[in-house]
Amino acid sequence: MAVPPNDVADLGLAQAGVRRVDWAERAMPALRRIRERFVAEQPLTGVRVAACMHVTAETANAMRTLRAGGAEIALAASNPLSTQDDTAAALAAEYGVAVYARAGMDQASYDRNLAAVLEGSPHILLDDGCDLVNIVHRERPELLSGLTGGCEQTTTGVIRLRQMEREGALKLPMVAVNDTATKRMFDNRYGTGQSTIDGIMRATNAMLAGRTVVVAGFGYCGRGLAERARGMGARVIVTEVDPVKALDAVMQGYTVLPMEQAAAEGDVLVTVTGNRDVIRAEHIAQLKDGAVLANSGHFDVEIDLPALESLAVEVREVRPQSDEYVLADGRRIVLLAEGRLLNLGAAEGHPAAVMDMSFSVQALTVAWLVGQHSSLAPGVLDVPEEIDNEVARLELEALGVGIDHLTPEQEEYLHSWRE
Repeated sequence: MAVPPNDVADLGLAQAGVRRVDWAERAMPALRRIRERFVAEQPLTGVRVAACMHVTAETANAMRTLRAGGAEIALAASNPLSTQDDTAAALAAEYGVAVYARAGMDQASYDRNLAAVLEGSPHILLDDGCDLVNIVHRERPELLSGLTGGCEQTTTGVIRLRQMEREGALKLPMVAVNDTATKRMFDNRYGTGQSTIDGIMRATNAMLAGRTVVVAGFGYCGRGLAERARGMGARVIVTEVDPVKALDAVMQGYTVLPMEQAAAEGDVLVTVTGNRDVIRAEHIAQLKDGAVLANSGHFDVEIDLPALESLAVEVREVRPQSDEYVLADGRRIVLLAEGRLLNLGAAEGHPAAVMDMSFSVQALTVAWLVGQHSSLAPGVLDVPEEIDNEVARLELEALGVGIDHLTPEQEEYLHSWRE
């Protein structure tokens, strides 16, 4: 097989990448079943896919599934710190994916790689933060006529898409994969919760039991993180702007405070909101000596990094992915993973078993888009319920779990107002 165009660190790492991808595949049974189906049905023959995603072993298995269905794929990294160079090499050398990703690449390289995946005039966009959609609409509008649609798998990206839709700017049907029940429950809640704790532990080797962890944001990701921090023995404080979510946190037994108060109490503070400037200069002024700051939101804007840098008189790396900012008054503030997405910058992201569901939904949704595109209008679309249910069914089947089924009488009772 000819190696497609690529920008990877070292193609010689391909075999190590194959081993990593194969290990992840063991925990992705639903995606394996979908790949087998795609091999037989070839629903994506001739379809060109441009993807901006974290280049990890789990993503590689998603790309293999789309390739098995006949798709041509160009993949760029969605985060400079999350790329696994051996996985990128395997994608190019062994799995036929045109991949543009190097660990630690600078902003210019990141932008260049995003442009590269669009050069093939794609039919489908797979986005992770709405970057590709943004570029197409603002810089490459000539590509719109050839695009069928796409998928967005992050909360941040869906927020952007809905704003584009409200303003009449969105010219494509984009499916909010992030908003499915399986994605929110497993990827956002269980995946983010576990992988964020993993990132904190790898970067700091700190003990969480008996310490105070501040979780900024109590959406699905924040809930998962709060649950797991409490499970580690931490005292958890939640900050929120949404009164309903704040009330939910209170009813679950968490302390809820404004960030102005929480900052002074936190030993570890993690933002997971999808918004910017959640921790600002006035909050940094309240932090304890040795406080740890981290972000598990998609973009590195949740912590006001310019403010932190302006307050520091010295910055030094104290551990891999841990930078210590020494303030004028002597306090030391530790920033993890450069304020980027912690669970992928300092750890390996979600477990493969979690991504199995998210990528299974995405694979089936891509096939659905290709089959239904002529009837779809521009806008933000939900994943069809039958796809979400199918993925859940495949996962239960893989786990050997059986469930009940409604009897005809029960079906009639549920659908009849006369009963």
